[in-house]
Amino acid sequence: MEAVRLLQDYPTVEHCLGSAPHFDDAPQWIYNLDNPYLHGVYAPTVHEISREGLTVEGEIPADLEGAYFRNGPNPINQPKNRYHPFDGDGMVHGVYFRDGQAGYRNRWIQTDALTEEQRSGKSISPGVMGPFDYSVSPFGIKDTSNTDLLYYRNELISLWYNAGNPCSLHGQSLDTLGPFDVPGRKHRRMSAHSKVDWNSGEFLFFDYGDEPPYMTYGVADASGKLLHETAVELPGPRLPHDIGFTNNYVILHDLPFFHDMNILRQHHMRVLTFHRDIATRFGLAPRYGNGDVRWFECEPCYILHVSNCWEDGDWVIMDGCRSINPMPDASEDQGELAHMLAYMRLEANNYRWRFNLRTGEVREGDIDDLNTEFNKTNPLFHGIESRYAYHQRIPLLHEGGHTLRFTGLVKYDNATGKRWEWDYGPGVFGSEAVFAPKKGATRDNQEDDGYVITMVTDSRDWSSWCLVFDATDVTQGPIARVRLPQRAPYGFHATWVRGSELFGA
Repeated sequence: MEAVRLLQDYPTVEHCLGSAPHFDDAPQWIYNLDNPYLHGVYAPTVHEISREGLTVEGEIPADLEGAYFRNGPNPINQPKNRYHPFDGDGMVHGVYFRDGQAGYRNRWIQTDALTEEQRSGKSISPGVMGPFDYSVSPFGIKDTSNTDLLYYRNELISLWYNAGNPCSLHGQSLDTLGPFDVPGRKHRRMSAHSKVDWNSGEFLFFDYGDEPPYMTYGVADASGKLLHETAVELPGPRLPHDIGFTNNYVILHDLPFFHDMNILRQHHMRVLTFHRDIATRFGLAPRYGNGDVRWFECEPCYILHVSNCWEDGDWVIMDGCRSINPMPDASEDQGELAHMLAYMRLEANNYRWRFNLRTGEVREGDIDDLNTEFNKTNPLFHGIESRYAYHQRIPLLHEGGHTLRFTGLVKYDNATGKRWEWDYGPGVFGSEAVFAPKKGATRDNQEDDGYVITMVTDSRDWSSWCLVFDATDVTQGPIARVRLPQRAPYGFHATWVRGSELFGA
């Protein structure tokens, strides 16, 4: 079966991906597989390179110093079974800014599973879609560490979509340093969206699993010392993806989108169901832990990513993206990939929840109804009141959104609901954008006094670029476009690391 057949079933996808072109810099086995997440903008690369003095259109601001890092799937070996993007070996792309110049580097994350597969010369893991024959996989489903990134104690930390075992990377070379853990914990596992508080330097983490305790959360200080880790009582296994934090609280998620444990135990299959009759619960726990969690019931939904949280008198406010349809209906004509394609279609919008600590009251509602996600804010303002968030515009199914892709940058004023947009252009697909404060900025600066940075790939010529926007006015388009030295495949999450942390004083 030719790999282009599935793409031809979806004309919009075929058009956007360039009719599954052949790349010299991609592994040639991808053309044996009929999976849209291995072709076009999603096609992995085979090269690890380093370049300095990149070509720049426009001008890189002198007060932009640091690096944009983006994680994502980049499989090395042909999958043993059906391919899901969560199975792709993690690869980090870094764009470094200093003295008005830019450099680039990309490296695979050398996880334990990748090392084992490289030793054997083939894929061993059954993958997240199975079938699940663990007798031939020493590590079960492969933890690819391909989802998110954070910077803590002078190391870049990579994390996985499911609660996995993080890896430490060198921020400048991107070499894998080894496993990351917090001494004093019973295990290394933690969720993809653990957090670092830029203002205290503290590391706030959580994990979840199929056996009690179904969730824990904890805090380590800026030196790496574990301050506490607390078990969270839940009705059963859950799949929380993110947390929020304020100066005094951590906001935990108990969401009615989870798998059936009986099916998992009997058939080794995770069958996800959105339980529309079960309330979504958000738990406010003291940041420094005493085991107490106060739960607030909200309308049933799923939430992938939090923008920011803060306290306002008796209220705690949480902004994020809310989905009331986390598992869209699968189309029968999509074959064995139907459920994966449906799950990867993301339907969500900008939303606000408010919890009253004195009365227990909940207030919630839309900030906007546009389909957006992968939302980021100025990290200097995390935990305190903020207004601005930077989202990715995601086409819905009827708009040609058969696969997950980002077609534009959206800046929100969450206090008013006003939005400003920049369309990447026909056939151009973006990455999660980060906010980069100006060199030396503090909370005394205006909240949007800085830059928004993303990475795009243009399917018309398969060039990749790093775009720099003035955060105060994204509608004018990028003030600098950095030409990357190779095609950068689609990815998941990104982070910004300040030059003072990365390069020293």
